[in-house]
Amino acid sequence: MAFTHFPKETVPFLKEIEKNNNKEWFEAHKELYTALILEPSRAFVEEMGEHLQALVPTINAIPKINQSLFRIYRDTRFSKNKTPIKSKIGIIFWEGRHIRMQSSCFYLHFSPKELLVASGIRTFDPDLLAAYRDYIKIDANREALHAILEALSAKGYTIEEPYYKRLPSGFSKDISHAYLARMKAVAVYHTLSPSLISDPKLIPELFKHFENFLPLQQWLYHMTLTKKEIV
Repeated sequence: MAFTHFPKETVPFLKEIEKNNNKEWFEAHKELYTALILEPSRAFVEEMGEHLQALVPTINAIPKINQSLFRIYRDTRFSKNKTPIKSKIGIIFWEGRHIRMQSSCFYLHFSPKELLVASGIRTFDPDLLAAYRDYIKIDANREALHAILEALSAKGYTIEEPYYKRLPSGFSKDISHAYLARMKAVAVYHTLSPSLISDPKLIPELFKHFENFLPLQQWLYHMTLTKKEIV
């Protein structure tokens, strides 16, 4: 039977995690986590993956932890947030030869507060930032990215803002769309109600947004191909 939506108890269970965020409580409710989040997430990746592969045949949709799924346990070593369990569930579909967070992707997460859909690359590492800057030195690439971002903004999506205040070396303020050189990330976001998670319209609704994001996802994918192979 094809996946259509998460159980109606999924978001309430995430609220319970927020109220009882400790390993003892979570271990006592591990079976609920498996039934309400882990197994439905795996089924979601398989179903949405089939849809996305119609758009991007080489997209990675792998229903495993540290692939399309993220660990439920938070890494608190370098974080101010010391709660051990995540109440926000992330899922990623990525394209390319690099690690998933440095690849062009379709992404979503859901929590008791929101369902967020996104596409892009959240932050460039130094090597990818250098590749991005070289790529947008070509006028046609810069013009294409600007047009894509303008079209997405016109549809009501939120675009990642420039991070740096000054232009990096090698860029003139007189070039077209110079703001693109001040980016540290390129991404588009849209927030939906978390209630959609348990709605049979979940897959078609998310696919509609991912389809709108496709031009940006593909632009970024071609940009990442210019980054040197990771050995």
